Amino acid sequence: MSDEMTTADSVERLLVDLKRQRNPDSAQSIAARLSTLWSRSDSATVNLLMQWADDAIKKEKKAAALDFLDQAITLKPDFVGAWNKRATLHFSMGAFSKSMSDINHVLTLEPRHFGALAGMGAILAESGREEMALRAWERYLEIYPSDRQAQEAVTNLSEKLAGNRI
Repeated sequence: MSDEMTTADSVERLLVDLKRQRNPDSAQSIAARLSTLWSRSDSATVNLLMQWADDAIKKEKKAAALDFLDQAITLKPDFVGAWNKRATLHFSMGAFSKSMSDINHVLTLEPRHFGALAGMGAILAESGREEMALRAWERYLEIYPSDRQAQEAVTNLSEKLAGNRI
C-alpha cells in the first residue's frame, strides 16, 4: 500500500469522523489531524520551501514567504497545503482577491477543505456579500458541524440577512 493511498484513506476516515463528532474538543483534534495531513507534500524540497515560508512569515518577511510558496506551487501544483498557506498569507496582507483565487484552487483540489471555506466565508462577509458568505459557512458546517465559531457565524449572518429582508 502506498503512502499516498494511506494518506487519502486517512483523510477520508478523518472527514467522516469530523462530520460525526459532536464534542467540539474532540472535533478540533480531528480537524488538527486533517490540517496536518493536508500540509504534507511528500516532497522533501517542497517541505523545505514550506518551512522557509513559515519562517519568513514569522519574521514578517511576507514577500519572501510568497516567493517560497510560489516555488512550492510550481514544483507541486496539486499540493493543497501550499495553495492554502498562500491564500492565508494573501488574506493577512489584505489581498482578498488573490486570497479568494487561491481558496478556489484549494477547493478545486479538495472541496471539503474547511479552512479554505472559512477563509471564503470571512472574505465574502468582509466584502458585504453576506448571502454568499452564509452559503460558504453552511458548506463548512456540512463538513465540520460541531465548530462553535462557524455555528455563530451562520447564526449572525442568518439574523443579519433576515433583518435586511424585513
